[in-house]
Amino acid sequence: MKQTYSRVVVKGGVLSPAELKQILELAESAGLDTISLGSRQDILFIKEDDTLQIDAQDKFQLVSPEEIGAENIVSSYVCSDIFPSTPWLTGDRYLYILEQFRVQPNLKINITDPKQRLVPLFTGHLNFIASAHEDYWYLYVRLPHWENTMMYPALIYSWDMAKIASAIEDILREEPETVEFLFELVNDAVDSNNRTVDNPLEVPFYPFPYYEGINRVGDDRYWLGLYWRNNKYYIDFLKVLCDLCADSKIGKISITPWKSIIIKGIPENSKIEWERLLGRYGINVRHSMLELNWHLPVSNKSALKLKEYLVDNFDKRDISTYGLTFGITDYTRKAYYFTSIIIEKNLPHLGLEGIKIRNTYNLLYAKNFDPNTQQYIVYVQEVDKVELPGLLIELSKLYFEQLGKKQEESKKLSKPKETIKTEAYQCSDCLTVYDPRYGDLSQAIAPLTPFEDLPEDYRCSLCEAPKSKFLKKIFEKQIE
Repeated sequence: MKQTYSRVVVKGGVLSPAELKQILELAESAGLDTISLGSRQDILFIKEDDTLQIDAQDKFQLVSPEEIGAENIVSSYVCSDIFPSTPWLTGDRYLYILEQFRVQPNLKINITDPKQRLVPLFTGHLNFIASAHEDYWYLYVRLPHWENTMMYPALIYSWDMAKIASAIEDILREEPETVEFLFELVNDAVDSNNRTVDNPLEVPFYPFPYYEGINRVGDDRYWLGLYWRNNKYYIDFLKVLCDLCADSKIGKISITPWKSIIIKGIPENSKIEWERLLGRYGINVRHSMLELNWHLPVSNKSALKLKEYLVDNFDKRDISTYGLTFGITDYTRKAYYFTSIIIEKNLPHLGLEGIKIRNTYNLLYAKNFDPNTQQYIVYVQEVDKVELPGLLIELSKLYFEQLGKKQEESKKLSKPKETIKTEAYQCSDCLTVYDPRYGDLSQAIAPLTPFEDLPEDYRCSLCEAPKSKFLKKIFEKQIE
């Protein structure tokens, strides 16, 4: 019997305990006793036959997994307040921004902090990534008909993100081929408060975090991470969990792309209640990193079986994979890689689809083992399943060897920093900088345009102060 399932859209991967409880009751009414979690922080109703019938009564957005044009917004709200973060990007800021997206997007949208590692930065069609400037975001675009990700030539204001995303969706029918053309079309379509990109995006490298168990944050608060290796969360347990959230005055529950749940802000005086809840239902919250750092296709039994086989081999050989992440996928999903190492299942050879033959796999790893580089290197191709454990152990060792060498080389090559002086012009009202090297693409000013050649009606891209408000300044920057 064919397996059937539906997706419940959860905007930004964050919902209230009351909303989650209503979703659980909806699943129960469809005859389910478990729910599952999706790769884009959504909730899945899965049934092992074709009798799944759900009446959402328009309260929740329910879509078929095969439906195109009903995408979930991914956000790193789940990481705020518990993992490294950009100082201005608080949990409340995420919620205000998500509230601006009132229309269900047709494109995959990611809203992320570059200082966290739990939520992927570049797996969307529109990837908003926080900058150092408060309330301004880089935008990296990979439209459905594009092969590569391109940086939008302006920083996007927080309160413009939703309308710019909507404008890009409207523009898709014109099939823009370059980000510059897209930029021009968006500027013609909407008024926005863009800011000039004055520095390239820097994504620091952090080890992949441990995201399970009860963990202290601050002096009197805890957060709880829950993970099921089979991605089947029991509804009766989750309903009691929602009630305990309400009793503990916890307003939000988060879902991660790793198919886990995180509850933040557990007060110290109710920690014992949470421990009692976990114990009463026999919930294991101490999986090893070997188990946690895998990303699998949704509801794919063969991928889960392969993962269990590989983890068991790692465990028996006492292999450490700290800082690494692994993904199992097939060749058709290469654009959505976001793990350090990819186990890619090959498609059957042309003409042999009906013949039963052993599967073969390719192994790829991200440049510097950092998925945010978006560059993957082929390690081996067309290997048998029995070869995978040994090859993955080789890759794990290579990761640790490179990690050590990189640190040693940086020490050896370290030298006194050189100070570079550049001349630019700064708005005296809001301190926005006009650097002739970069121009101001938000106002169609080409790079290498001297300040003196700017039109007399030129205005600050941020506060609209006139050209006369800009003062010449010498900026100093230290480089290695």
